[in-house]
Amino acid sequence: MSDLHNRISASFDAQGLMATLGAQLVLVEEGEVQIALPFSKGLSQQHGYVHAGAITSVVDSACGYAALSMAPPGYEVVTAEFKINFMRPAMGDRFVAIGKVINAGKLLTVCAGEVHAYSGSTVKVIAAMQATIVNVHR
Repeated sequence: MSDLHNRISASFDAQGLMATLGAQLVLVEEGEVQIALPFSKGLSQQHGYVHAGAITSVVDSACGYAALSMAPPGYEVVTAEFKINFMRPAMGDRFVAIGKVINAGKLLTVCAGEVHAYSGSTVKVIAAMQATIVNVHR
């Protein structure tokens, strides 16, 4: 495992929310992180779709970890703001949140995120996020 993967994985494993959701880190590259979320009735809202809060949480984390992958040594990250668009209901067997760095500056990193829903052989983009992530000195 690379130093980058170890850094991201250690932080991910320390997040109680990701464990509670059943989310898994599936890809770590410089500037991109992917997090999988299996469908769970425990994450559903009143119509049976995965709740927007669960979807938002995994794509926010994917963007944050993508930013962390490009942060200088000795820095951590926190989300300053995000906007999310839900394009269709979160229906599927599995969801993958993809966070990608658009621009990494000294203090602020702008990321784009998408959430893909997998149902059998069908894949649909269900949500898109734009996030600003702040580098904070440890």
